[in-house]
Amino acid sequence: MKFLEKIVHKHEPKFAKGGKLEKWNPIFESFTTLAFTPAITTSKGSHIRDGVDLKRTMMMVILALVPCLLFGIYNTGHWELVAQEGNRAIPYLDQFWSKVGAGAFVVLPLVVVSYASGLIVEFIFGVIKGHALHEGFLVSGMLIPLVMPADVPLWMVAVATVFAVVIGKEIFGGTGMNIVNVALTARAFLFFAYPTKMSGDFVWMAGDEVDGFTGSTALGDLATFTSDKMMVAGTEVVEGTSEAAVTMFQNTYSIMDSFMGMVPGSVGETSVIACLIGAALLLFTGVGSLRIMLSFAIGGLAGGFLMNAIGSNPYMDLPAMHHLLIGGFAFGAVFMATDPVTAAQTATGKIIYGFFGGLIAIFIRVLNPAYPEGVMLSILFMNVMAPIIDHYVIQANVKRRLKRLKTA
Repeated sequence: MKFLEKIVHKHEPKFAKGGKLEKWNPIFESFTTLAFTPAITTSKGSHIRDGVDLKRTMMMVILALVPCLLFGIYNTGHWELVAQEGNRAIPYLDQFWSKVGAGAFVVLPLVVVSYASGLIVEFIFGVIKGHALHEGFLVSGMLIPLVMPADVPLWMVAVATVFAVVIGKEIFGGTGMNIVNVALTARAFLFFAYPTKMSGDFVWMAGDEVDGFTGSTALGDLATFTSDKMMVAGTEVVEGTSEAAVTMFQNTYSIMDSFMGMVPGSVGETSVIACLIGAALLLFTGVGSLRIMLSFAIGGLAGGFLMNAIGSNPYMDLPAMHHLLIGGFAFGAVFMATDPVTAAQTATGKIIYGFFGGLIAIFIRVLNPAYPEGVMLSILFMNVMAPIIDHYVIQANVKRRLKRLKTA
């Protein structure tokens, strides 16, 4: 590494101000600081003396996402095999390496396209504005493919990524200035622009050879529970009662399978245990917020229990705990809601933000099955509300201190 560092420093003057390649300094600086510790230090004003910079923080989040990525690759390969053979009863751990290979063939191109299209936009804005590339996309570029269905066309991923970076971030000033989560902006764009590819009673399973085979997801099945014809894994609930529908659903998507992630769904969202491993790393390193994660889960439980109490259809009768284990609830709580830029900043605000994020996610899920996920729209809504929450929390603190001052 010392050898490479010497080469970098040798060519550094060419990219510095007044050098021949000054125009390309943003790109040079971004790549060098990604690999080596920056040589520039603050010289005046109030600043934090810390050995961790933004790039290293973003890399920690990427490491936390690795379990979700690896499990998503295997899970995608498994359900592709299910699609090819038309048999959901294939043992989950059979043909391990062939499933990994098949999953990697589908998932890795999504990651490559996400990073390539997003970084091209970042390069363009960096050169035009004359600043270094924003580190925030290091995480967004990984999150975007993980929240997509495995079969989403690559051109859609590219279009959604460009839209999210330009509209969701750059027009607000770049990393640290965006008001909504960039990855969720990409998903929301595809969700509303190409709804048949992102949601519905059925989603396409990966694999060109099985283009005519569809497989239901847990949330897709639940969306049918508010209609006259309830379906679970392509089979109609014959009895048609709420109890029968919930029982059939839990037999197909058991608590343990949902926790482990052995169910069809978006690439990186299915495994709760993979999300918990990532959460542990984020909390251990101080990058994630425990207040938001816990309050998000409590809000989801509260929403689930409230729906159970009302119970006017089978969707409402689904046990509250099961809601936390299906779809992108765990993934959203750990990696999306905790985004330090778009989440609430105050300690009390984080609890309020997280609680209502989880609560509203369940409300959207159950009360409007046209949006069976709910987590995406809930977090985007709370992103917009976060500044208002912080404002009122701060104002309450100011009033409380003024009251103390008067009585002192």
